[in-house]
Amino acid sequence: MPDNSEFITVLRSADSTAEEDATAARERLAQEGIHAIVLGDDEPGVVEGTWEVRVAPSDEARAEAVLAAPAPEPEDEEAVSGEGLSHDLDFVAIFRSQGIEAEMEAISIQSVLEANGIACTVIGSSQIPSLPFEVRVPASRLQEATSLLEEVRQAGAEDE
Repeated sequence: MPDNSEFITVLRSADSTAEEDATAARERLAQEGIHAIVLGDDEPGVVEGTWEVRVAPSDEARAEAVLAAPAPEPEDEEAVSGEGLSHDLDFVAIFRSQGIEAEMEAISIQSVLEANGIACTVIGSSQIPSLPFEVRVPASRLQEATSLLEEVRQAGAEDE
């Protein structure tokens, strides 16, 4: 392996994040099996105010190709194991209505759900009455919320 003075610069940065950028580039190159060094402007031959990443001449073309490719997105450990890829918390509509009584009904549904520990959100605007009102719950609680609202409707019908 050549000594560090024979290394070739494959990245030079003077950005405010230059040191972090150079370190990240060195790590990307290391993942590809390319030995790289990071040098700051306190090293001889480095332009003042910059950080550089250098590699051996034999690795220059490959290193430039690696650095030219978009950086991979950081992987979420839960997502890699499959545990974090759940849509159970996506909100889905359980009620949708438009008209004079829509807001009052949406707020009543919200009250029943929240009183029973089911998170929900009301979407709509009383300032724009032509738009519908909607109540949404997490997808994982949809069945529970639907059952609860049906029980409430049946209990209301029995009281009449």
